[in-house]
Amino acid sequence: MFGLTTDISIDLGTANVLVYVRDKGIVIREPSVVALQKDSNKVLAVGEEARQMIGRTPGNIVAVRPLKDGVIADYDVTEVMLRHFVDKVCRSPRFFRPKVVVCVPSGVTSVERRAVLEAAMQAGAKRTYLIEEPMAAAIGAGLDIGEASGNMVVDVGGGTTDVAIISLQGIVVSESLRVGGDKFDDAIIRYIKKMYNLMIGERTAEEIKIQIGSAYPEGEGKSMEVRGRDLVTGLPRTIRFTSADTFQALSEPITAIIDGVKSVLERTPPELASDIVDKGIVLTGGGALLNGFNRLLAEETGIPVHLADDPMSCVVLGAGKVLEHLDSLGDTLVVGSRSV
Repeated sequence: MFGLTTDISIDLGTANVLVYVRDKGIVIREPSVVALQKDSNKVLAVGEEARQMIGRTPGNIVAVRPLKDGVIADYDVTEVMLRHFVDKVCRSPRFFRPKVVVCVPSGVTSVERRAVLEAAMQAGAKRTYLIEEPMAAAIGAGLDIGEASGNMVVDVGGGTTDVAIISLQGIVVSESLRVGGDKFDDAIIRYIKKMYNLMIGERTAEEIKIQIGSAYPEGEGKSMEVRGRDLVTGLPRTIRFTSADTFQALSEPITAIIDGVKSVLERTPPELASDIVDKGIVLTGGGALLNGFNRLLAEETGIPVHLADDPMSCVVLGAGKVLEHLDSLGDTLVVGSRSV
């Protein structure tokens, strides 16, 4: 697809994998899903094709999401998925192995970090570098992380929310919360089950979140039809679900994120705190697109909140910039590396 040797950066997200190729930009944006045959563990599909199978597979096929809460839950399947994407962008990864920059949440343990390094190496990397997601998000959002001034990033991903204060190319205070888009989906599923006696699937919950989800009580009130299985009769049933319902459903995970942001602000040195009051908080990640979230966060903290230009791509774009300037930025930004 591309040249023989192609250096790449990967946002290995719980919900989506984004791949950036040096001098080409983002070339892959696919769900982090792998479809396997149960008995033989044979890979049937990866990415979007596998996502279409979630909740719709026969007994002998299972659609697996190998990452949970921002870290590797199934090492073998993660390796298969990474190898698939590396093969897709590198013509001969066995002979011309690429340099790879992979993003990890700021709260990962050394064991989780090693698992990511190993998976990338096994997938065909010549040398693998790790960078923390809030740092990559800040670079991708266009913040000047090199100056002696505070920048605050809140990266709301699928599995984790990373909150960080950055100054002089380093993270001063940070917190990684195991709350993100997946928890939003779970909260919607639980709410509909409790209030309407209706069971819905992951994909339906995600659709509700994207179309009418709200972190703020809205005046106009959007709504949509939701189909699921009635828990009393066992038969299919349709209800009308409103954005006011989603506000109620999402209050718990949203509150957890806001509490995490406040916790980081409470631990921020006064000089950097004053910088953040001037500059505001930058929101990145897919979860940042939830309607009304930036407004609610601004009200709760009393600090202006800015949504990044392309929230879903900030992390991989930042990792791509690091990839292109490894000589000058590598020492300060890389939190782990390994080579063959």
